[in-house]
Amino acid sequence: MDPRIAYREADARGATSLRLVVLLYEQIIQDLRQASRAIDHNNVESRTNRINHALDVICLLQATLNLERGGQVAQNLLQFYDALRANLCNAQMEASKEILERQITDVLAVREAWEQVERVEGASPVSRVIQ
Repeated sequence: MDPRIAYREADARGATSLRLVVLLYEQIIQDLRQASRAIDHNNVESRTNRINHALDVICLLQATLNLERGGQVAQNLLQFYDALRANLCNAQMEASKEILERQITDVLAVREAWEQVERVEGASPVSRVIQ
């Protein structure tokens, strides 16, 4: 088994919902970096698979939003996910490494915010934003 996969599986077992959100963001980042490399190698199949996987993860994150209890934070995340999905569709259609790089930067920033919440607040505030 790939050591990275084993590490991630071990990290996910018993993780809080907040930690799982961070891991999903890390998966999106990994998918988009692989899609970017696929563009470098003109590998359409790999690019498509990685972007599609990132889109699946985004849909999962979006489905867990609790819009009633999450307030403005949940609304902002909903808009972020919608924009991210649209931009990834454009990146796929245009085979644009530049669009992918901008999305990676944005996802990294949001992941860092979730990590900060995880460090400072723990899981309690997140229960209002995610189910």
